[in-house]
Amino acid sequence: MAAFNKFQSFVEALAEKVHNLGADQLVVALCAAANAPVAGNSVLADLTQVAYTNLSSRNITTSASAQTAGTYKLTLADLVLTASGGSVAAFRYIVIYNDTPTSPADPLIGWYDYGSDLTLADGESLTIDFDGSAGVLTIA
Repeated sequence: MAAFNKFQSFVEALAEKVHNLGADQLVVALCAAANAPVAGNSVLADLTQVAYTNLSSRNITTSASAQTAGTYKLTLADLVLTASGGSVAAFRYIVIYNDTPTSPADPLIGWYDYGSDLTLADGESLTIDFDGSAGVLTIA
């Protein structure tokens, strides 16, 4: 999978108790090449997303959220996105955001750049591999 890029605001939001990564509902958002996320974005409303018509659930399952010897690791279950009933709009970026907080609403965590647009035709799937051994992110 592409490299993880964090949003700058995630660091402050984490320090100011916006995120509970072990309990909050994390979700993926999809953005096209023309609407690339930038490190300075802070909430989902800052992004232009593709239409999710014909796409399966974007909710992520947290597998583990724990620290060992002072290093925290967030591990997420792989997510399978499936087109059903038609194709899904072309996207290049997969963004992780937190759907639980209300202030700020939908704070951004990070994104992956696939390098070129992906399109899911009806019946096709994309598995987002969140790296079960290394985790999505670590904080030391």
